[in-house]
Amino acid sequence: MSIPKTRISDEQFVKMVANAKILESDTYGPKVFLLEDGRFIKIFRRKRLVSSALVVPYSQRFIDNAEALKRKNIATLTPLQHYLLPDSRFRAVHYDPLQGKTLRAVSAETGFNWQSRIDQLAQFIRLLHDKGVYFRSLHLGNIVECATGGLGLIDISDMRIYRRALPDSLRRRNLLHFSSYLQRENLLDTFPFDELQSRVIRDSAAIKS
Repeated sequence: MSIPKTRISDEQFVKMVANAKILESDTYGPKVFLLEDGRFIKIFRRKRLVSSALVVPYSQRFIDNAEALKRKNIATLTPLQHYLLPDSRFRAVHYDPLQGKTLRAVSAETGFNWQSRIDQLAQFIRLLHDKGVYFRSLHLGNIVECATGGLGLIDISDMRIYRRALPDSLRRRNLLHFSSYLQRENLLDTFPFDELQSRVIRDSAAIKS
């Protein structure tokens, strides 16, 4: 069920985040707040005057994608409230986080070895692709090792969900996004990308045959 929109004043919003910790910001101000109760508020800004975000705002995509992932039994965050702010360029979503640690954080821990995780990660990416999930921001910072032991997704605005499994071309393109992230973060030397790609593509082909 979609979450209704609530229009709030600047004063109401300031009160909501009065004691929050700012986790992320840009030149326009804070983007992600961690509230005292452990929940989050994320700010979404329409970047251009004429944009597809006028039709479907980024905040609504964030909510819709969370609901679609849950219908596909893929772990993700849980939106609670959708706020319309006085400045029409900005909206906010209040949500419960996905409990766990990002794979980027896990991989930085002492004694970590990718060989113990690569099979699970390959299976997870293949599951996303088989369920029609094309997540352009698929990378170690947006994949969470859940408290339950499985994997899930966060920061899910940049996503398309198809009715059918992804074709091979989109699967390979998605892995290129993953590779580009590793290159930007200087992780190509430590992450076994070739092995991951081989397992995702090979196993997908084996299932189809």
